[in-house]
Amino acid sequence: MNILNTIKVAVLSGVCVLQLTGCKQSTEETETAQSLPVMIVSEQPVELTETFSASIRGRQDVDIIPQVSGRITRLCVKEGERVRRGQVLAIIDQVPYQAALHTAVANVSAAKARVETARIELSGKQSLFDENVISDYELSVARNQLAVAQAELEQAKAQEIDARNNLSYTEIKSPSDGVVGTLPYRIGALVSPTIDQPFTVVSDNSEMYAYFSISENKLRQLVARYGSIDRIISETPAVKLQLNNGSVYGRDGGIETISGIVNTTTGAVQIKALFPNPDKELLSGTIGNVILPGLGSEAIVVPKTATVELQDKIIAYRLKNGKAEAAYLTVDRLNDGNNYIVKDGLAVGDTIISEGVGLLKEGMSVTSKTDKK
Repeated sequence: MNILNTIKVAVLSGVCVLQLTGCKQSTEETETAQSLPVMIVSEQPVELTETFSASIRGRQDVDIIPQVSGRITRLCVKEGERVRRGQVLAIIDQVPYQAALHTAVANVSAAKARVETARIELSGKQSLFDENVISDYELSVARNQLAVAQAELEQAKAQEIDARNNLSYTEIKSPSDGVVGTLPYRIGALVSPTIDQPFTVVSDNSEMYAYFSISENKLRQLVARYGSIDRIISETPAVKLQLNNGSVYGRDGGIETISGIVNTTTGAVQIKALFPNPDKELLSGTIGNVILPGLGSEAIVVPKTATVELQDKIIAYRLKNGKAEAAYLTVDRLNDGNNYIVKDGLAVGDTIISEGVGLLKEGMSVTSKTDKK
């Protein structure tokens, strides 16, 4: 009898243990279920855009190279200063060029005197020839001497012009309106037309060019859409410029030229877009991204908060039968920085978890906040 009682007690104890274990597991499952907001996947209108890396240059960047040799005696501008066309930037030692000009002027005067002397000689010879005093040979020699003197005068005049030009080149002037770049050469520095580094660069940055490249296939797509390269230039909507810090420049630009040559190495075609720059916000030599408008269409758009990025994979979680199911997405990024266009991985009507996805794993229990009363 004691043995039977012992067996009954053991059986009852086992049942209780099983019941308690089941209760504990049920409690744990309830405790691990996440209550998260969800959304229904749907299509919505989007304006598709494409982004291309671009280099930004001034409308005109002019390297300033001295046209004569000498030492700089005066700097007339500062780095970053706005200058006008013809404004003097610096002066090269003028003394040797002034001396050369004085010599050239004197040579012109002497050449004029020789011409007058040769003309007088010819006049006298002509009179003697008319009186049959001298031969035709002597008259011809006099004519030739006058011609030589006149040629020497023209040569002297040319040398005077050259000397005047050289003297004027001692004033290094800006060839256009713009902004002065760095000034690597200071007072006393020796400069010449063969210097390795330009004296400075004057940038006309009232308007800026953004140079970027597209593939030949992309160009053919645009030609198919617009009809011709000329119509691409004239009919493409305004383009935007994303700066290197991620912000979008506040003024729209437009495509100005499309190269008709495909780079044989890269298979790309260069395009130049023009942007106004009245506030001088854009700087020549910087980089950015040109944003080309695309065609409007319907597409699945999900917020970035509904996704998590793991090892270069973008994942969303469907809510299916109360469980989280991972969906691996193929996406395009919208330029608003907040949403993805889903190309593959989700379908219209799917229910996805819209927040807190970083805490989820495949198969975790989830209750929808929208389902709670």
